[in-house]
Amino acid sequence: MGRRVAQWRVRRNMTQQQFADRLGKSKSWVDKVERGVRRLERVSNLREVAETLRIDVEVLLAARPVRPTPVAAGVDGVRTALARYHLPGADRPPLVEELGARLGHAEQSYRHARYPALLAVLPGVLDAVREVHAARPGATDALLVSVYALIALVLVKVDQGELAWLAADRGMTVALAAPDPQLAGVATVSLSQALRSRGRRRSALDAALVAADRIGTHDGSPTRALRGTLLLQAALAAAGGGDERLARQSLDQAATIARDIGPNAAAGPGPGPGPGPGPGPGPGAEGCGGAGSGGVGFGRAAVEAARVVADAALGDVTTATARHERLVAGDEWRWLPPEHRAAYLLDVARAYALAGDMHRAGRAVLDAERTARSEVHDRPAVRKLVAVVWRSADAPTGLAQLAATLRVT
Repeated sequence: MGRRVAQWRVRRNMTQQQFADRLGKSKSWVDKVERGVRRLERVSNLREVAETLRIDVEVLLAARPVRPTPVAAGVDGVRTALARYHLPGADRPPLVEELGARLGHAEQSYRHARYPALLAVLPGVLDAVREVHAARPGATDALLVSVYALIALVLVKVDQGELAWLAADRGMTVALAAPDPQLAGVATVSLSQALRSRGRRRSALDAALVAADRIGTHDGSPTRALRGTLLLQAALAAAGGGDERLARQSLDQAATIARDIGPNAAAGPGPGPGPGPGPGPGPGAEGCGGAGSGGVGFGRAAVEAARVVADAALGDVTTATARHERLVAGDEWRWLPPEHRAAYLLDVARAYALAGDMHRAGRAVLDAERTARSEVHDRPAVRKLVAVVWRSADAPTGLAQLAATLRVT
């Protein structure tokens, strides 16, 4: 156990003295624990050590060191990057065009739900963008806001809501200081997602509505689509809080925008039903769904998907499932990014499970896996849904294998 403590301390970039200070112990105490001279016999000591190392107690008790999963390792890398306040600087900072291409590739990874790969590259992208932003403040505001937004969105996906909130807040700080008012709207999309993932629905609602009002009703399609995206965020926050009137009103306004600008508009970070599924088989007050990124996501299909999630959150499961069947029968649904479709299908699975239709719930989960595998395999909250549905006698046969793979049997 002492070796495992030492390994994780080093992985967290702490000296023995820093570790001891956080525990309220002496450096000698830490040294003796790591050398096996002193045993961690009290449960309270075990918990304190595990919490300080940001790991589960079971990891310390394991018979052999537990290797972090790719997602866990990626989260650690992002956390470390966010904690870097002083960058060494390079002889030749990257060109803005190079950074734009790297960010575009990262956004593509998000749209296809490649979360482990995305988490692995984001620390380097963030460092590079921050370096260029320090050299050319103002000229790269949009890049920095976008990378913080993308970090927040993927962190919400992997159940790191508080860290996501930090990243989203960093992006909002940059956006509010920039002369372009649209940047604040872009930053607010990820901020709203992060807030809803932590159950702070009222704050998410207020932020989205304020940002939408500031954007106004300009004629440009991208600007109007961003306003529509923010209205969907507001609607989902309102639905999660039980405010049906405001949820319907925001959805109707978003639908008007989608109808006016066409079926496949770009809107900065796309809306999606938003992250943060609730416990058990229910649909989850926050919705699980897609967040989109990089100019893809808003349109009539996105609005209809949000209506389904809102209906389920408000308790009208019958309407939600009927509306879902109509949505997937059309062609526009296929224009949503794979991440958005897969995440939305998980919300639908929760709605079916709430209605007691475990067969359709299971089929929706399997469809989500086929659409974007990482959306099912790399999101901790999905395991709760699979654990409930697969035990039903009506669940499709393939769900038992998925449950075994996810180790929820």
